[in-house]
Amino acid sequence: MQNAITLIHNGLTLRGMEHIPDTPSQEPVPAAILFHGFTGTKLEPHRMFLKISRALERLGIASFRYDFSGSGESDGDFENMTLSGEVAEAHAILDSVQADPRVDASRISLIGLSMGGLVASLVAAERPDDVHRLVLLAPAGSMPQYVRAMASHPDVDVSRGYFDYAGNLVGFNFAADIAAVDPFERAKPYTGHVLIVHGTGDETVPYQVSQNYKDQVYGDRAELRLLEGADHTFNKMEWEQEVIQSICSFLAPGS
Repeated sequence: MQNAITLIHNGLTLRGMEHIPDTPSQEPVPAAILFHGFTGTKLEPHRMFLKISRALERLGIASFRYDFSGSGESDGDFENMTLSGEVAEAHAILDSVQADPRVDASRISLIGLSMGGLVASLVAAERPDDVHRLVLLAPAGSMPQYVRAMASHPDVDVSRGYFDYAGNLVGFNFAADIAAVDPFERAKPYTGHVLIVHGTGDETVPYQVSQNYKDQVYGDRAELRLLEGADHTFNKMEWEQEVIQSICSFLAPGS
């Protein structure tokens, strides 16, 4: 069962979709929350988040995916987006899913793609007892350096307060906010099991970033799956299917 949903946070309406399995027992079910990436939406490229949600629903796992404010169909302007703001919204989303009587609050997992993976890792670290399992897809642990390089490009006019990134206006508040974050150090408090999936052909976030997450942060609690040749958003059916199958195996009830 797929339905449109909304959540009010700081006066802004976040718009999303929920997928709730139709279970005969009507008992609370496990759930996953999906966080999209920088300039992404609750669908993500080639509707990958929708496909993940439908696959999880077939396993009896509910899922919730929202557009962050300033992205997709949610309220707000992209130039006001910051990492801290998205983390706060992610906490609010987690709160709302925990309070949903259809959901088993002890089995809520987080799934994040790219910057959404960075957001998921920070939320899990801040609330380790509330996150059952963590899935990071090409997590953007290198985002602070990447944004600093974008913001310092010679063509960027600092006086405007934002810069143009492929038609998206990125505020300098975002650059300043994310520059203060050490993604790997901040992620360390999470103590649960982690699945990390990354393509070796990723030119946006090098796969070595995921290797660092495993080596420096999660250790033996993390399973790292490197997809040979895959790009940043797994833009080929065989890559996408491997991502979906990996997630389903990792989050399947009883796993």
